[in-house]
Amino acid sequence: MAPIAEPQRPGGAVKAEGARQEAPSAEVRAQRLARMTGFLFLVTFATSIPAFFLSYAPTRDPSFILGDDFSVIVAGGAVLEMILIAANIGTAVAIYPVLKGVFPGLSLAFVAARIVESTFIAIGIVAVMALNSLRSAALDADPQTLTAIGAALAALHDWTFRLGPGVVVGVGNGLILSWMMWKTRLVPRALSTLGLFAGPALLAAGVAVLLGQAEAGGPAQALATVPEFFWELSLGLWLLLRGFDLSAFRRLGSG
Repeated sequence: MAPIAEPQRPGGAVKAEGARQEAPSAEVRAQRLARMTGFLFLVTFATSIPAFFLSYAPTRDPSFILGDDFSVIVAGGAVLEMILIAANIGTAVAIYPVLKGVFPGLSLAFVAARIVESTFIAIGIVAVMALNSLRSAALDADPQTLTAIGAALAALHDWTFRLGPGVVVGVGNGLILSWMMWKTRLVPRALSTLGLFAGPALLAAGVAVLLGQAEAGGPAQALATVPEFFWELSLGLWLLLRGFDLSAFRRLGSG
């Protein structure tokens, strides 16, 4: 009696089954996105802080433009801020697939807020680099004229900082992102509650500066920046080291 041959499955079905077995689960993908988001948040700190306090410090001197050479230190700050722009937008793009099912509008608004913030940063980079270029390109110009141009470019950079990190961040990272985190419980409620407090505080201080009711970079604005600083830093560390709360993520999928 001839042996009974086993039925052959179509090659396509075998490949499809193998692909399903190899594809990471939704939870694994979500944790990868969480850690990517956390890492990018930490990159924003690693780039923005040295750029603002170290690389751009010389440009706050009104006589900076009267120098006779191109500042590599200032140019380095511009490079850091270009990395910052990529990281800023990356935080929103990375977390968007996780949140879009529950908050299709708000998750897209967070991406938009990050793009708007990054646009202000990019304008600031152009202003600083123009100021830096004039140091070596306009050696024969009238010093008073150069000083006035330098002051205008410095003011442009200052205002991009006040509008982007000073106002838009309070809306995007503060209000929108912390609200989505609070509602979904993907991170501890204590963490997202800090963001819900930090966003309005930063936004209020930023608007007060815009209306001339508070000093730019003064005590009130500096104090209002502290909660936002710790909200973003703690969120970045938590997502990188712990990821999302998987029980909360499962509820999102079943909701």
